[in-house]
Amino acid sequence: MPEHTLKQFDTELEDIRARVLQMGGLVEQQITRAIEALTSGNVALARQVMEDDHHVNALEVTIDEECSTVIAKRQPAAKDLRMIMTVVKTITDLERIGDEAAKIARMTISLYGADRPILPRTTEVQHVGDIATGMLRNALDAFARLDLTVAAKVVRQDEQVDNEFKAILRQLITFMMEDPRTISHALDIVFIAKSIERIGDHSKNMSEYVVYLVKGKDVRHTGVESVEREALG
Repeated sequence: MPEHTLKQFDTELEDIRARVLQMGGLVEQQITRAIEALTSGNVALARQVMEDDHHVNALEVTIDEECSTVIAKRQPAAKDLRMIMTVVKTITDLERIGDEAAKIARMTISLYGADRPILPRTTEVQHVGDIATGMLRNALDAFARLDLTVAAKVVRQDEQVDNEFKAILRQLITFMMEDPRTISHALDIVFIAKSIERIGDHSKNMSEYVVYLVKGKDVRHTGVESVEREALG
């Protein structure tokens, strides 16, 4: 490519990267607000999270179209093509994290309904929610700086989120067995905890894409140790 065309191409790729981080920031805000609504019982904030989900969806469509245009115009190869592929996969995971935030908000509205005699216990869910939010923040940071060490950290944290989810599930089953009146709201908490666990999964996916972008190696389904080897190698 001529030099000016290369500069234009670099600018286009940088614009796409910036939009991904913009989308990531919006999704992180959605999760934070959803967890805040849950722990405070702020139904109005929960409704706002659900209403704002369309902004996340719109950004996914916009970025996807930009990627398609770049592929058609520039026919990228090697690392530039990996960048585009990473972006397309990353925005899919971000959109799904946004969906999980909206789901948490919807369950929050159900939990704090006027006919609920028992207020939900949210301490454990807030803790795992904080971990999952941190995973997303780190995954975005790994993408922004192409930092494999941070990417590996996120993959490792996913095991912690999975274990926290199992502990919450065991605790809720105990509550339901001891007092059947808790069954309805305990099930809502289960769905919320599962959404948080899925947020962790999507953040892990995003970090694995960073390894692919930098090293050209697909480390999905290979285990934490494989990702850590790539980060150190």
